Amino acid sequence: MVDGVDLKKEIPMWSLGIEGKSIARVFTFADFQQAFDFMTLCAQYAEKIDHHPDWPNSWSKVSVKLTTHSAGALTALDVQLAKAMDAFAYQVKHD
Repeated sequence: MVDGVDLKKEIPMWSLGIEGKSIARVFTFADFQQAFDFMTLCAQYAEKIDHHPDWPNSWSKVSVKLTTHSAGALTALDVQLAKAMDAFAYQVKHD
């Protein structure tokens, strides 16, 4: 739990890091363009909330790890960004 949030319920596709200070998910898309569109939407949102993911991209896959470095822990900002990323992935795949 983070700030009273049940992670398994709120962001079921994400896995909690072994240390309990991060969450991770791999997003897979049809091609590079979809992956790039996803990353663009996420980057714009991350700038808006001033919270940025750790993420490499390889063609159609984007591996994401979220943690709040300044807190040295998982925070509500990570959950907020994870939820937004889930929505952006759905949007990109269904446009």
